[in-house]
Amino acid sequence: MIELLTRDGSLPFTAALGIMLVLAVMQVVGLGDLLGADTDLDVDAQVDADLSLDSGLLSIIGFGRLPFLMWLMLLLGAFGALGLAGQELLMALTGHPLTAWIMAPVAALVALPATGAVARPLGRILPHDETTAIDVAQLVGREAEIVIGTATPGSPARARVRDHHGQVHHVMVEPDNQGQRFVVGETLLLVRREGELFKGISRGEHYLPRLD
Repeated sequence: MIELLTRDGSLPFTAALGIMLVLAVMQVVGLGDLLGADTDLDVDAQVDADLSLDSGLLSIIGFGRLPFLMWLMLLLGAFGALGLAGQELLMALTGHPLTAWIMAPVAALVALPATGAVARPLGRILPHDETTAIDVAQLVGREAEIVIGTATPGSPARARVRDHHGQVHHVMVEPDNQGQRFVVGETLLLVRREGELFKGISRGEHYLPRLD
């Protein structure tokens, strides 16, 4: 095994596997997040910008289906493993390996679709980091629940509301109609927004008797 890894024609593949292992260790100890967060954002942005031109190629190699560092580790692993396997096969058949200048491009061409074949199903299984940032004005029309305080006209209370992504937001709410008040646990409908303050109307069911 040591001879295979240190053979002249195996150097690019051994280096690729070494880099993959370093990246894997960085991910395990948490350093990969420091390196990969901005990289993932930049790469994803570039993928989105160029997707209409290169979507066929990107789909074949699985680029964009996984976080960039994970995809890169898969590519390095496939390149290294295929290169070493190819050199070992040639040694068994011919008695000598190919020069790295020939074998490396061949291994790279095979490793790209091989990486895509793994990345596509893996990307469907792994959870994705998706942005749920929205304009808070989009919360108008959604139901909210008072969680802190009692809301009266001119004296808002804190309410919890979920957006269409399921993300929880905490907003300040007061009744839209004079004479109304909302208490903790009451559900209401957000009907409009004034600056950072939301106006709501009661659903009218909070004080109904419950048949539990």
